[in-house]
Amino acid sequence: MIRVTVWSEYRHEKRNPKIAEIYPDGMHGAIARSLSDAGFAVRTATLDEPEHGRTEDVLATTDVMTWWGHMAHGDVSDAIVERVHKRVLEGMGLIVLHSGHFSKIFKRLMGTSCDLRWREAGERERLWVVSPGHPIVEGIGEAFEIPHEEMYGEFFDIPEPDELVLLSWFQGGDVFRSGCCYHRGRGKIFYFRPGHETYPTYYQPEVQRVIANAVKWAAPVARPATSFGHRPEPLEDLHV
Repeated sequence: MIRVTVWSEYRHEKRNPKIAEIYPDGMHGAIARSLSDAGFAVRTATLDEPEHGRTEDVLATTDVMTWWGHMAHGDVSDAIVERVHKRVLEGMGLIVLHSGHFSKIFKRLMGTSCDLRWREAGERERLWVVSPGHPIVEGIGEAFEIPHEEMYGEFFDIPEPDELVLLSWFQGGDVFRSGCCYHRGRGKIFYFRPGHETYPTYYQPEVQRVIANAVKWAAPVARPATSFGHRPEPLEDLHV
């Protein structure tokens, strides 16, 4: 069974009653519930827990981590970012959600500013599947719509994705690369755009399906550890 840690700041829900009404158990609670229903072994962690809930033991027993952050990117300890970065390179999958594009970990893994354009006007968003054979969009049709969302628009300052899976169009005319796959070391990373805190996006079945599919895709592959450094003994006889 794939072991998932659902991580979130859990700040907006505690400060804004309207957001708490939408997500009474936090956004992480809604995401965790949907993943648990999908058959994963799920636990949650939040920013204000000791070590942000990402202790060495937690990370060692996490196959895939989801990450939602927004108002408190700067409050995330650099030491914890280093710890998560190391685990991704070792093979832990990472699903970065919505405003997590500006998190320390995503910017470090991408090596760019990860900046973009945005507008909060409750626009309709249509997400088009642009890689129909990809496992992350299994069970998703040609496109699906979210009734109201925050707009993210191009240019999105990220490296060219290894695979682009979803492309968004917004009611105001903007477009955005909304489902981006990357490989770093042995780890797989998926950036998924939807999920502004003032909308019930994480209850939408298509959004839940994409996240669950992404967890399966990003889960580590069992294989021997990679070796580095000096190799004094050749595989073949050099004197034949």
